Amino acid sequence: MSTPLRLGTRGSALAMAQSGQVADALTAATGRRVELVEVVTAGDRSSAPVHRLGVGVFVSALRDALVAGTIDLAVHSYKDLPTAAAPGLHIAAVPPRQDPRDALIATGGRTLAELPPGATVGTGALRRTAQLHALGLQLEVTPIRGNVDTRLARVLGPDADLDAVVLARAGLARLDRADVITETLDPMLMLPAPAQGALAVECRIDDPDLVELLAVLDHAPSRAAVTAERALLATLEAGCSAPVAAYAELAEGDDGDEIYLRGAVISPDGSRDLRLSRTGTPADAAEIGKALAAELLDLGADSILGQEGHTGPGTQQFGSTG
Repeated sequence: MSTPLRLGTRGSALAMAQSGQVADALTAATGRRVELVEVVTAGDRSSAPVHRLGVGVFVSALRDALVAGTIDLAVHSYKDLPTAAAPGLHIAAVPPRQDPRDALIATGGRTLAELPPGATVGTGALRRTAQLHALGLQLEVTPIRGNVDTRLARVLGPDADLDAVVLARAGLARLDRADVITETLDPMLMLPAPAQGALAVECRIDDPDLVELLAVLDHAPSRAAVTAERALLATLEAGCSAPVAAYAELAEGDDGDEIYLRGAVISPDGSRDLRLSRTGTPADAAEIGKALAAELLDLGADSILGQEGHTGPGTQQFGSTG
């Protein structure tokens, strides 16, 4: 019997759940056994706000373990990955994506519109903070850290101190906690992070047998969508914690499948908000993302991102598309 594949994962309940689901799917599809290997990352050891930790803080230790050969493959939340490729490593599969939308969990079963002015809303993402401010609902938005249960306890626990939190719907679904959601937020209100809800299965590029084995998990529509979203992010030269949002949907068009990509760049205080969209074919996913990012930059997106240390070409012009 062949030795089990060693799948590296963070130790949080969510990371273990999604890695376990990938392991089960791989075993079911190929018959190959998989064992989970916990890897502690710098992001797990820090209590600092996520947007201050730096790009790739949750994945560098996993990638180091891959390069060192102590694990055979790793499962990442795709939105946590830096947009630059890692030398010697390969994203062998993007499994079917979970619902990428954000979710509100509020006291009293309330929706976002039902929260009164001054209500306290917790989130760990600058992107969500910026969009909540942009809605003009006069909410008090506060940064939070911790695993899913820790964040939910801030609203639902005996010592709750917040009126609501906003989390990724996909994570709650993977933990079988979707029942706590009081509203799944329409992307018109809260555009998701690039690649939110998607997983990336990564291995060493010099292991062609494993690359071929893992390909059975790849879901072409999910890969095309995240390719478009991450191409936008990369062209904006923004990190995974920047106030950049993107959501690509695949739909059947008159001449075959089409990608409809929406992108947004929002200032942290919500006072400046650029939103544009673009369509194209799945084969052109990367080019669609690059082109939409170029349009956003032409309208002054870099001046917004500059507030978060963006180093791209500067411009003082700003245009709003609503």
